[in-house]
Amino acid sequence: MATNPMKRKARISFVLGMLITLLVCGAIIALLFMQIKKYQDKEKADTANQVQVYALNTDVGSGQLITSDMYSRITVNRSMVPADAIGNLDNLSVYALKDKEGNEVYTKKDSQGNVKKNEDGTPKLYIKKETDKEYEVFQDKGTGNCYINNNGSKTYLELNNIPIIAKVSMKKNTIITTELVTNGDDTIANDVRKQEYNSFVLPMDLKKGDYIDLRLMLPTGQDYIVIAKKEVDIPQIGGADSTDTVWLKVGEDEILTISSAIVDAYRIPGSKLYVTKYTEAGIQKAATPTYVVSHDTLELIKKDPNILARASDELNKRYNQVGYKEIRENYLNRAVEAAGDEGEANVKTKIQESITTTQDTRKKYLESVGGAN
Repeated sequence: MATNPMKRKARISFVLGMLITLLVCGAIIALLFMQIKKYQDKEKADTANQVQVYALNTDVGSGQLITSDMYSRITVNRSMVPADAIGNLDNLSVYALKDKEGNEVYTKKDSQGNVKKNEDGTPKLYIKKETDKEYEVFQDKGTGNCYINNNGSKTYLELNNIPIIAKVSMKKNTIITTELVTNGDDTIANDVRKQEYNSFVLPMDLKKGDYIDLRLMLPTGQDYIVIAKKEVDIPQIGGADSTDTVWLKVGEDEILTISSAIVDAYRIPGSKLYVTKYTEAGIQKAATPTYVVSHDTLELIKKDPNILARASDELNKRYNQVGYKEIRENYLNRAVEAAGDEGEANVKTKIQESITTTQDTRKKYLESVGGAN
C-alpha cells in the first residue's frame, strides 16, 4: 500500500525534530555538566586554598593587651592573607611563652617554610639556655609539665604565659600577624600593687590604656625619668574620667621610688612631677629611668623584705653608677637644701592637699556609684 507523501513527509519531519531536540538537549546537558564540573573544580580549588586565621573582633590600641575574647578564628582565601598570619592557637600561645628566667620558647621552620611539628601535630618547641645553647622542649604526657634533656637528665621548666601586646593600633577584623603583636614586657610579680596617685601633672588627652613615663623636672631645667612605660588606668566619677587621679600597677621598689620623687617635687619650689605618653607603645621600648632616690629611701629599700632582690640590686646599682650618684648629690640634694625650711613646710602642705583630694575623689566616686545603682 502506497504511503501518503504528505504523511511520510510529516513523519520524517517529526523524526528529524526529535533528533534535533535530543541533540539540543544533549548539548544543553553536556554544557550544564561542564559548568557543574567547572563549578565543582573551582569549589574544590577554593576549599583547598582556604586557611583559618585569627582576626580581631574589636578595635585595639597600640600597646594594648590582647586577650582571648578579643579575637576569633575565621576562614579566608589563602591569597587574601599575609604569609605571617597566625592561624594556629598553639602558635599564638607559643608566641607568648617564656620561662621564669625570661628565655623565649619558640618554634622553628623547615626548608619549605613550615613550622616543625611533633608526631601528634603540635609545634615543636625550642629554648635557648646556658649561653644560647639550644634545647628542644618536651612535655610529660601524664603531668603536662615541660622539660629539656640536659646531659641525659630531665630538667623541668617553669613557664610563664607572657601577655600578647598590640604593636600598633588595629581596627576590628584585622588579621593577626606576627608583625602586629609582640610579647608583653610587664610580667606581674608578687609585689605588684594597683596604686593610686593624684600628685602628677597629666596630659590633657590622657586616657585609660595609655602607656606613660613619670618624670621629675627641676626649675633649673634638669629632667629625670622616675619610672618608665606604665599602663594607666583612670577611675571614672559620674561617668567621666577623673581629672587628677590615675591608677598604676607598680612594684614595691617603684612605690618607694615614686614616693621619693613626690617628696622631692614638694620640697623643691618650681619643680614639676609630670606624665608623658608613648605615641606607639607597642613598638617603642621602655625608657631607662634616670631619677635617683634619696639615701634614706635607698636604705629603706635595702631593708624592705617586700622588695624583690633583683629590683633592689638595680636601684643600688643605679645609685652607685658613675654620673647617677652625682645627680642625687649635686642637683637633687642641693635643690632640697636650698629650699630649707620652706621646702619641708611645703611637703606637709602638699601631702595634706593630696590626702584631701583623695578623700574628696573617693566621696564623689562612691556617690556616683550609689547614684548609678
